[in-house]
Amino acid sequence: MSASSRKRSEDFLKISGQFKLGTLVTEASHPVTADLSEVAKQDIAAALKLLFDVDDDVVKKYREFVASRRAGEIAETVLQSLRNGGRVFFTGCGATGRLSILLDSVWRDFWQSRRRSDESPTGEKSETPYVVSSKNTDNFENRTFSVMAGGDYALIKSVEGFEDFTAFGRKQIRDLGVRAGDVVFAITEGGETSFVIGTAWEGVDVGARVYFVYNNPDEILCQHVQRSREVIEDARIEKINLTTGPMAITGSTRMQATTIQLCVLLTILEMVTRNLIESRRSKVEGSNARTSPADVPARFLAALAEMHADLKSPGLLKQLAKLVALEESVYRARHKNNYFADQFGIDVLTDTTERSPTFCTPPFRKFDDTTATESWAFLFLPQDETPDAWARLLKRKPRCVDWNETGVRPLVSQENLARTLETIRKISAQELMRFKIGLDGLKNRPPGPGDSAVAIVSDLEKESLLSGDGFYRAQLEGALKAGAKAGIICFCSSEGGSTPRSKSGMGDRRPEMVKISVPVPQGDFLLNGVARVAVKLVMNALSTCIMVRLGRVMGNTMVWVVPSNLKLIDRATRYIARLTGLAYEAANGLLFEVIEYVEPRMKSDQAYPPVVGMAVLRARHGLTNEEAEKQLMK
Repeated sequence: MSASSRKRSEDFLKISGQFKLGTLVTEASHPVTADLSEVAKQDIAAALKLLFDVDDDVVKKYREFVASRRAGEIAETVLQSLRNGGRVFFTGCGATGRLSILLDSVWRDFWQSRRRSDESPTGEKSETPYVVSSKNTDNFENRTFSVMAGGDYALIKSVEGFEDFTAFGRKQIRDLGVRAGDVVFAITEGGETSFVIGTAWEGVDVGARVYFVYNNPDEILCQHVQRSREVIEDARIEKINLTTGPMAITGSTRMQATTIQLCVLLTILEMVTRNLIESRRSKVEGSNARTSPADVPARFLAALAEMHADLKSPGLLKQLAKLVALEESVYRARHKNNYFADQFGIDVLTDTTERSPTFCTPPFRKFDDTTATESWAFLFLPQDETPDAWARLLKRKPRCVDWNETGVRPLVSQENLARTLETIRKISAQELMRFKIGLDGLKNRPPGPGDSAVAIVSDLEKESLLSGDGFYRAQLEGALKAGAKAGIICFCSSEGGSTPRSKSGMGDRRPEMVKISVPVPQGDFLLNGVARVAVKLVMNALSTCIMVRLGRVMGNTMVWVVPSNLKLIDRATRYIARLTGLAYEAANGLLFEVIEYVEPRMKSDQAYPPVVGMAVLRARHGLTNEEAEKQLMK
């Protein structure tokens, strides 16, 4: 072990008591998926069924939340804040940070669509079922803010050092002007993330109403994590505990934990939106009954349960398995996949970028980076230019961290100042634009033989599949013409049946294309929340099953996890200790030794072997780093 890796391990072990999280429910193994990797080898549809079975926990917890009647109380608090000129902040990091950006985007999208309809010169305004009960439409649109650790750049790639410090959370939300009268939803799956806790304390200090949203039992957090106990025991902070149990993939809180958070927070936003508008016409999509704000939780529950049951139907599982096999074959052959989305762009981006830290896949590559490994998957929107595509995705201009040395110096030690400033220089809005998600980026990764293209389409976007020059049809036809494979997932309104209907819009003209129709129950939900949950469940299951098939999960443990923050360093250390029998301290030292070996490739976005797997092979067989890598990458 080198002196530098030994020191890094010693430094971590000094503070490891704050980040040893193996006792948390979200870090436990779920019994339903204990043999997931073996099942997936034999039967893809059966593996997908297991993943959706774990989502039963989400439906159960949401049913409990509805029965508690808390949604109405929380929605009333948000409503009064907005009516009095307040704002709503969603804060998070990693998966919950992406969730915060998604919630902000969904809210803004509704008000922007209302404004476009009101400004339409074609008379469409008279055909819309709702009008705003206040003249401040633009105010409502701009009253939500997302606060992700590391800013919008972190949508693409985790930002080193931001998740682990409360001071960074405090500064990011303070920079956005949080004040008395605002509402803060501080969202952390584990209930222990330092950055998120920092945003909660800043909200309390300025007099905002703070809700702490988390997924572990109070008694466990209070016993083992001091920073969590301080939040939970503070009467000034409202708690929204959404514990569902272990994750389908051990510790992968991007799955059930953030899914239940999405359900609950979309429900609250739906109720608030309905209270801010009034009915103009009682007839909505053929229904004579308009959902009142108080009815939203029960209606959302019914639709969620129906949609989830449909996902487990044999016919749909069989179709989804075809897409798993398609993408798996592409990645296994070292080719690439392009996703195409518009309405669900932020949803697809979230799942696609979360694969990198969870399964050690190459992250999104900047268009002009010739040394980084090509991304396995990428996302393109229909806008011609990338700046317009980012604005379309976020429903606002990107907001990246732009701190100077004066602002950073009080937050970090002198020893870490230079490294922190260097990190900040790499996460600017200018750097974000190098990820070309507009059509101007397609020339940098055009589809070819062995590649694939997959469109993620909403009911309202099917015309783009039918029209000869429509975005989705043009991209899929172009991919097929170039010799690539292609697929469509259409999230279409259902009519109560559980059999998905062929509504992709391209009929049987392309029998080689995988076409999937995911039924979403009809309803007059203004924010299309059930569809957003459907996209999340399906994309999570697909990407997870693909990675399981590629050997990046053992049983239900993600052995290719990237230790990019202190919590993940603890997780990787625990995995090594469990798989080798080493003591925690010895496992951690070995981990940092392997990290040092692969770090140059990690920082330059080049492909590298899994650090947990390497450490396990080294401990079990006495191998060197080079020998362990060679063994793993055969």
